[in-house]
Amino acid sequence: MISQKMEEALNRQINEEFYSAYLYLGLAAYFASQNLSGFHNWLFVQYREELEHAEKLYKYLIERGGQVRLMAIKEPDQNWKGPKDAFEAVLKHERYITGRINELAEVAEKEKDRASLAMLQWFISEQVEEEARAQEILAKLEMVGDHKQGLMMMDRELAQRK
Repeated sequence: MISQKMEEALNRQINEEFYSAYLYLGLAAYFASQNLSGFHNWLFVQYREELEHAEKLYKYLIERGGQVRLMAIKEPDQNWKGPKDAFEAVLKHERYITGRINELAEVAEKEKDRASLAMLQWFISEQVEEEARAQEILAKLEMVGDHKQGLMMMDRELAQRK
């Protein structure tokens, strides 16, 4: 049986993962409206990945005998000034989620919940990858600057994500 404190923390993280999905869906829609289908694709794949993260936590909580409590999902910002601004938001959000996952691991440590700590190791590793991918795209956008050709090359590259 999972502790009440761990259950509450996991429920909050499920909400954060759904918010992440919602944010990335909004970003995907933004790029679709800008006719940048590769950026749209990359973010739509990210949206689905975030749903999988929420589902992973959801299933884990049920397996441990906890009760899932779904909460309201806040509305994400939808006012981006351009691709660079949008990916600055992505990186900022991924860093925030890394902090939340680290806080979850701290709760698991305090609760002496080895099973949750082991499960959370996957999320800790995943966040390293998430931040690195966002940082790489942002760095490329900074290099491209206002050059439309570079942006189109990036768009083609991001369209390849499956």
